[in-house]
Amino acid sequence: MSTKAKRLSDGSIAFHCPGCDGMHHVKEPGWSFNGDFESPTITPSILVTWEFGDERVKHVCHSFVKDGTIQFLADCTHALAGQNVLLLSLDDARLD
Repeated sequence: MSTKAKRLSDGSIAFHCPGCDGMHHVKEPGWSFNGDFESPTITPSILVTWEFGDERVKHVCHSFVKDGTIQFLADCTHALAGQNVLLLSLDDARLD
């Protein structure tokens, strides 16, 4: 099996988000991690927001990570909103 999440030096858990095409990080105690880097489950949901560009357009990524699958909620502003997608192996993901 392949590693789909990793623990960073600050103790946070990181995974590649295919909706944002970048890494998301969460840290305990705010989130719980099942300890399985091949089939991660992180609770509760993960909400990432940012503004981008000269016009400061708001972007939203809201998801659940369960058993190595990311469930994108309907309020996401990217193309994977409302879909369930397998997390990529970190070896296959763009890590920046």
